[in-house]
Amino acid sequence: MKPLEGIKIVDMTTFLAAPTVGRVLGEWGADVIKVEAPKGDPGRTQGAVFNMHYEDDENLGFDVANMNKRFITVNLKKASGKKVMYDLLAEADVFLTNTRTKSLSKLGIDYQTLSDKFPELIFAQVLGYGENGPEKDTAGFDATAYMSRGGVLGTTLEKGASPMNPANGYGDFQVSMCLASGICGALVNKMKTGKGDKVTVSLHHAAIFMQNIAMVSAQYGNQYPKTRKENANPFNNTYKTSDDKWMVICFPEYNKDFDQVMSLIGRADLVGDERYSDIDYLNQNNLNREFIDLLDQEISKRTLAEWVNLFKENDLPCEACYEPLDIYEDKQVWANDILRKIDYPTGAERMIPTNPVRFSSMDKPDLKISKAQGASTIDILKEHGYSKEEIESLIAEGAVVGEEHIK
Repeated sequence: MKPLEGIKIVDMTTFLAAPTVGRVLGEWGADVIKVEAPKGDPGRTQGAVFNMHYEDDENLGFDVANMNKRFITVNLKKASGKKVMYDLLAEADVFLTNTRTKSLSKLGIDYQTLSDKFPELIFAQVLGYGENGPEKDTAGFDATAYMSRGGVLGTTLEKGASPMNPANGYGDFQVSMCLASGICGALVNKMKTGKGDKVTVSLHHAAIFMQNIAMVSAQYGNQYPKTRKENANPFNNTYKTSDDKWMVICFPEYNKDFDQVMSLIGRADLVGDERYSDIDYLNQNNLNREFIDLLDQEISKRTLAEWVNLFKENDLPCEACYEPLDIYEDKQVWANDILRKIDYPTGAERMIPTNPVRFSSMDKPDLKISKAQGASTIDILKEHGYSKEEIESLIAEGAVVGEEHIK
């Protein structure tokens, strides 16, 4: 049995962070009903932004956040559409959304309204900047609230260089897993108390939490951004090899490993060298750049494969700085079902990441690709007791919409 089997989730989400929560909970067995407005989730056409092809039969940019769901289109601006929404929520365990609070209030599906009507319902919301403060109603996206205001772009760049160009949604997917864990906590509490709860995660807050070390160490003078040339631990740094590839080494016990590393890189003459062998002395005397230049020179003499093999053979953690095309060929990825190949109705075989949480009680999670907007509208209404005539009436007045395709 899947861990969330029997749990029902009404998902009114757009783009990436919030809908991916529903995707993950669906992998864990929840019945996830995605409610879209007649205009649809703009995420359906984000393939162009991600430099990918998109259509109903092959839409990976939408699938990463919307697999494992059923799709219904409801017009909440119609009184009968709002009644449909309330009927869905009456049987749900969780309402998941990233719609801003002011808009939810106008639609009559804000937390207070729903809590009064459905006290057992868990209300889960992705926010841009949190529930309080001057920016609480500001639209927030991964690039703005997470990467920029959350300090990621300003912290992770090479000092003096331009900010990095991260993959789209880099912060969104971290927020997704945070809210998924919060919902699971609320479900446990509901089992004990019979009461629902409000669970929120903001992009801004999550970004700052993910940078815990930078946040706490800056107050001691460990200021970011940094340059790799001044890294406090030269053995926790990136280096370029003779074949123009980048790798990272991570030997946190600098003093203990120093002599072994010097021998391995062909600099036995530096074994026990008092200028470099003690990390406190190195930092107090600002010898970091000098020693990193030395390491750069030595590491540039051999290929990436040679260095990775040498360090790993000596139990010194080291990895190539992989790119997506490298990851496609990584045997470790396929051995652990980290990527999954899926056959699409277009005839194409595509790869998509699975979510990283695994349960020993559950087989590999199913990945059910998304359907067209409104693909399950009629079936879901029938499940909730609507007659054929009532469904036809709702469609005729525009309160719900049946299956529609990307134009």
